[in-house]
Amino acid sequence: MPVQKTLDSAISELWAAIGSLENAIDMRIERQRETADVDAEVRRVHADRARLAQELDQSEFRANRLEEVNREVSRRLVTAMETIRAVLDR
Repeated sequence: MPVQKTLDSAISELWAAIGSLENAIDMRIERQRETADVDAEVRRVHADRARLAQELDQSEFRANRLEEVNREVSRRLVTAMETIRAVLDR
């Protein structure tokens, strides 16, 4: 009988070890799934950041161009007003 008890004990320990291994595998798979989700979110955030940076650069370029045009229009208006004053003063 002691051999049978030893065999039963060994089988029980084997099943417990298999159960622990299955749990460890399940936890590992879940962590990998979560890591993949996080990686995908990081890629989306980086893509959004790159798109927003490009849009910001374009907006800054347009704002600078509008400033230049505004200065030129202002300069021309001043010139036109001075010309009109000169004509009216004659």
